[in-house]
Amino acid sequence: MCTNNIELKHWFAFYTKPRHEFKAQQQFEALSISHYLPTIERVRQWKDRKKKIIEPLFRGYIFVYGDEKERLIALQQSAIVKTICFNGKPSIIPDYQIENLKIMLNEKPEVFITNQVECGESVKIIDGPFKGIVGKVKLVCKEKWLAVSIDLLQRSVLVKLPLESVIKLL
Repeated sequence: MCTNNIELKHWFAFYTKPRHEFKAQQQFEALSISHYLPTIERVRQWKDRKKKIIEPLFRGYIFVYGDEKERLIALQQSAIVKTICFNGKPSIIPDYQIENLKIMLNEKPEVFITNQVECGESVKIIDGPFKGIVGKVKLVCKEKWLAVSIDLLQRSVLVKLPLESVIKLL
């Protein structure tokens, strides 16, 4: 029985290192791995000027359309932290969700995405000297940084971290 490879391909979501979404995109392009990095254009205001910039719609995420072999190759890239999993298995994103996202972004809407990390939630630190440690969010400051409580030597240590350096545990 002959199977068509296209049937084995799915959309997978990956966590990237903080601010490495475009680097992951370059790595996937170099390997000819089909991917999608949803982006939006924003106007950034500095004291002396305004500038239009392109930034990822979802910070820390990129999507790959591939089979299991391509997923494993994508996972080996330096800009990638891990595959998004549910119940221990790689999450498969339905095709229609990616298509709807592409259609929505074609209209160039004004979009606001929040990290939705709130006080009391458990997070895993994915970057920096505390990488791999799990803690609880104690304070979120203006969508720029947060304070995470880490239990260490039967003491609670409060660490100030950039939002991009943690992932919310489900």
